[in-house]
Amino acid sequence: MSLQKYQQEIDDWVQGYEKPYWSIWSQFARLVEEVGELGRALNHEHGDKIKKASEEPDDIAGEMGDILFDLMCLANTKGINLDDAIKKVINKAQTRDKDRFPKKAEG
Repeated sequence: MSLQKYQQEIDDWVQGYEKPYWSIWSQFARLVEEVGELGRALNHEHGDKIKKASEEPDDIAGEMGDILFDLMCLANTKGINLDDAIKKVINKAQTRDKDRFPKKAEG
């Protein structure tokens, strides 16, 4: 499914609420909170922060899903089509940045 279809699915769902979307700053704060939760999970798995024995296992995929959901809500509020946005970024990586980083040796 395209990002735009997911954005539409989210919008269809939230339109049933009296206030479908939070304010921009509240949405941004929520997005940052979710990125922090992903950071914590990654630090538990790959970093130096040891998980407490009493803590539940981290759900890295779930945290990424939360970030995507919150980003789509923010995009919907701003009228941004994320399919178009990601196409632009990929194009930039494939053109402007194509020789920016060392490549694997052929062979």
